[in-house]
Amino acid sequence: MYSLKRCTALMLTWAALQGAAQAAPYMDVLDLPAMPSALAAASPLRDVTSVGARLVAVGPRGHILYSDDNGGHWQQASVPASADLNAVSFPSAEQGWAVGNDGVILHSGDGGVSWQKQLDGRVLGEQVLAYYRAQAQAAPQDERWPTLIAEAERLVQEGADKPFLDVWFADEQNGFAVGVFNLLLHTRDGGQHWTPWLERSDNPQGLHLTSLASVDGTLYITGEQGLLLKLDADGQRFTRLTTPYSGTFFGAVGKPGVLLVYGLRGHVLRSTDGGQNWQPVNTGLANSITAASLDSSGKLWLLSQAGHVLLSRDDGASFAQIRQTARTPISAAAFDAATELVLVGERGVRTLAVE
Repeated sequence: MYSLKRCTALMLTWAALQGAAQAAPYMDVLDLPAMPSALAAASPLRDVTSVGARLVAVGPRGHILYSDDNGGHWQQASVPASADLNAVSFPSAEQGWAVGNDGVILHSGDGGVSWQKQLDGRVLGEQVLAYYRAQAQAAPQDERWPTLIAEAERLVQEGADKPFLDVWFADEQNGFAVGVFNLLLHTRDGGQHWTPWLERSDNPQGLHLTSLASVDGTLYITGEQGLLLKLDADGQRFTRLTTPYSGTFFGAVGKPGVLLVYGLRGHVLRSTDGGQNWQPVNTGLANSITAASLDSSGKLWLLSQAGHVLLSRDDGASFAQIRQTARTPISAAAFDAATELVLVGERGVRTLAVE
């Protein structure tokens, strides 16, 4: 039995801990650096990309990991925020960007070893509002501006709660970031300045934008309710393509002459004419397709939320399931320098040897 002295000491210790916790100042996740964790590679991750011989993965709590031995060992990067991260893009071996919740955009200039914050949701609304007010002053006859100003004012009022879901850079200067409620930004200077493109997407309902993908030199945005947008480079806007599916698309993948879009409940559509006509692809799955990849030999891969890995050897016309010793949920995939498939998801990182 505990002595009275022991019980009293425990009570005093507990009271002191409670007092310390109550006295601890609140720190926003946008200001709180990501905490080092020995278990980061086994914790949830949401995206992974190949950067030359390096792999970089991102996930919740500001975790960014990098590996220089094809995923054998992972090191945790220095990250200035603890917001959940959803996507990463490296147009070169040194320059990369990551985006996530709370409107955060991070930049790395050293291949993913360290990161700096370029934007967050606390200032995003103000910047969008200032941009559209300036547009309205320059062209007051344009009927679009009042609606866009109202949307920007809502961003300001609601604060830093809007997540970016994907980011893509064509090179070290030109890139896009997309997110919920038609959140669409563009940069021409490596993220030093981000310009709102809300009025440049055929998305009047303000549907969520889920991913960016470049296929055969054309940039596509996928979204909910069958939304698929295609960049008109000449018109500098994203135009809508009609699709025969009304569910959410999570991404697009393809090669010259072939475009696939994939999404909920195993739905995959295939086009051979740039999205003008579509044919459904039978995946044999009822699980959502959450990731895709194109390997160095031109074969297409699809991966599911339940951990299925599907391979096509006929340019996406059909897919066969790859046998695995164990399946884990998959949110993203990339090929490493040794041509193994690196998979990330709710249980961290795993690799799959492929032919």
